[in-house]
Amino acid sequence: MPKTTAEKLPEEPMTGKTLLHKVKSLGPNYSRRETAKQCGYYTRTKDNQTRANMTEFYDALLAAKGIALDPGRSKDGRGREASYRACVHKNGSLVIGANYTQEMGLKPGDQFEIRLGSKHIHLIQVEPKGMVDEDDEE
Repeated sequence: MPKTTAEKLPEEPMTGKTLLHKVKSLGPNYSRRETAKQCGYYTRTKDNQTRANMTEFYDALLAAKGIALDPGRSKDGRGREASYRACVHKNGSLVIGANYTQEMGLKPGDQFEIRLGSKHIHLIQVEPKGMVDEDDEE
C-alpha cells in the first residue's frame, strides 16, 4: 500500500471535478484514509503526523457529485423551520404559528378582518379604535 510520507500532500483540499478525477485516478490502490489525504483532506497533529479528515472528504465528494444530504438546515441547527402552510384542526380552528406572527411583527391583541377569496383568505389588520390618523379626522 502506498505511503503518503513519500509523496507530497496538497496544501489545499480539492473540490468539484478535480476531486472526482483524483479519486478515480487513485482507484483501489489507496485506502479511504490515504485517498482523503492525497486529495488534501487532512490535518497535522502536534507531533507532525497527518490525520485524514474523513467527514470533510465525504461531504466534498457528495457535493462534487451533486448530492445534497441536508438541503434545508435551520439557522442555528436546532428546531424547525417555518413551512408557510397552515392546516385546520379537528375542532375547526385555523392556527398561525408564532414564527409567522413574529416575522410579521404582530403583537398579542392585534385584530384582523377576514376576507374570503375564491382560493385564499385575506387577513386585513384592523387598527385599534384609539389610534386614528390625522388625515381621517378631516
